[in-house]
Amino acid sequence: MDSTQSHKGVEYALLMLLALLWGSSYMFLKIGVETIPPVTLIALRVTIAAILLSVIVLWRGERLPAEPRLLLQLLLQAFLNSFGAWTILAWGQQYVESSLATVLNSTSPLWVFLITFFVTRHESTSTRRLLGASLGIGGVILIVGTDALQGLGQAVGAQLAVLFAAMLYGCAAIYGKRFSSLSPTVTAASAMILSAMVMVPLSLVVDRPWTLTPSASSLMAAVALGVFCTGVALMIYFRLLRTLGSMGAASQGYLRTGVGVVLGVVVLGETITPIMGAGIAAAVTGVVLINLPKRRTPEK
Repeated sequence: MDSTQSHKGVEYALLMLLALLWGSSYMFLKIGVETIPPVTLIALRVTIAAILLSVIVLWRGERLPAEPRLLLQLLLQAFLNSFGAWTILAWGQQYVESSLATVLNSTSPLWVFLITFFVTRHESTSTRRLLGASLGIGGVILIVGTDALQGLGQAVGAQLAVLFAAMLYGCAAIYGKRFSSLSPTVTAASAMILSAMVMVPLSLVVDRPWTLTPSASSLMAAVALGVFCTGVALMIYFRLLRTLGSMGAASQGYLRTGVGVVLGVVVLGETITPIMGAGIAAAVTGVVLINLPKRRTPEK
């Protein structure tokens, strides 16, 4: 195996790890919101991540950006990839069945493909990648069950909100490539600090957190969300934007559903049906097609 293949193997392993981290966030969110309101939980999540990432930045001797224009760009990135998308998604999920929300929210790679093809043209939009994006969505539908689509057309506003959140994730994967001059840790830390500056005041106004009595399990879930599902995950995410590109990094959205199923088997003792297994295989195949490198033209 040459060094290029070895390097790609590391990136694919990180893609799987990112899917695991973000796939497990649904479990921690469910535990967290039992005694902590969503706005405050998100505020805790981004604040914990901001502290962790800031400590890493200082430990590595790096500096956070201070240029106003760059900070505004990072604030937009934070809106697209974290507090904006999360808030819109949380609102929509109040009225949309979780299975249908999973399908709608898994369309980020397809959004990346469409925006890249029609607008940005910043990376390859081959037929193979379109097939991979479509196959990935088909796999997600098989995993959650085709019955999930029966709710389409009901609570249209909420369904559009979930779909819009997926589009924001797709936009974040494209917009995030402009921060290549910053290290992944600095980019992630800056985005989370700016997110905390928005979400903490909002939490104070909306939830009055000093009146809450969160359980120990909810607080531990908030810590897990902040440290692993946000802090560590974002460092990996911004690295993958550089190495695998926008669509490659976004393709982990298909793997998250499979991760959720596997966690259900390992943690809750659930079983995988043959159709779910076929869905996981389709989702993985879709990710492979998206990330398969171009064939090199042999030199004459």
